[in-house]
Amino acid sequence: MKKYLSLVTFTHTIFAMPFAFIGFFLAITTTEHTFDWKKLVLMVLCMIFARNSAMAFNRYLDRDIDAQNPRTKQRDIPAGRISAPAALTFTLINCGLFIAATFFINPLCFYLSPIALFVVMGYSATKRFTALCHLVLGLGLSLAPIGAYLVVTGAFALTPVFFSLSVLCWVSGFDIIYALQDEDFDRSQNLHSIPAYLGKVNALRLSTFLHVLSALFIMMPVLFTHVGILYYVGILFFCSMLIYQHLLVKPTDLSRVNFAFMTTNGIASVVFAVLFLLDRIWTR
Repeated sequence: MKKYLSLVTFTHTIFAMPFAFIGFFLAITTTEHTFDWKKLVLMVLCMIFARNSAMAFNRYLDRDIDAQNPRTKQRDIPAGRISAPAALTFTLINCGLFIAATFFINPLCFYLSPIALFVVMGYSATKRFTALCHLVLGLGLSLAPIGAYLVVTGAFALTPVFFSLSVLCWVSGFDIIYALQDEDFDRSQNLHSIPAYLGKVNALRLSTFLHVLSALFIMMPVLFTHVGILYYVGILFFCSMLIYQHLLVKPTDLSRVNFAFMTTNGIASVVFAVLFLLDRIWTR
């Protein structure tokens, strides 16, 4: 179990899971639907199964590339801790569990489940033909708030879309920062990424632009639903974390990329989600 948790980098669940809780409780507090433990558990399971599928497939598909990259050659498949067939089997099992979980939620989630899997797993192939792979990753994680909202309501709405757009831009932006480490390797292997295509300076500028968009989208829900002071505090904190990670990383100094990627963004998502939930309780 420890090896498979390492394979899917389970700690990175901290990025999308908080926004799934935001979508779930947004639906409960802005519609006639009430809290349901069964739906909450199924939502969490769907998040885990979908992410396990995406990450395990990514490691399976990238196993030869990872073996050549000094930064990634110690990952589980290249290092021999997990075999490629075992990783693929793990992927297929989690795909099946994801679809099965959606069956017990509502028909819409069940019908959309193959599309969701296609999006979150499709990212793994995109770096082979487009530098927009970072946006595809962001799109995959952006399904969290919309998907969680659908778990509760079985219907689409506008407000969760703003959270999803914020996640799309946020994740795309910090993935560009993370990819700065592989700029030279990506060019040598004819792999596509924003840093390999634009260079470090322009890649960071694009990342900044995406994070500005993320901040704007996370402000938009205040125009469509009643919020309290804690939500504004959450916005301020989230935006400050976006600014902070750009202060940490410079084109000439990538020594704090991992801290900016994992710690800063992890804190940003968790604290923002907690403040959102507290605000929902306070203002309901």
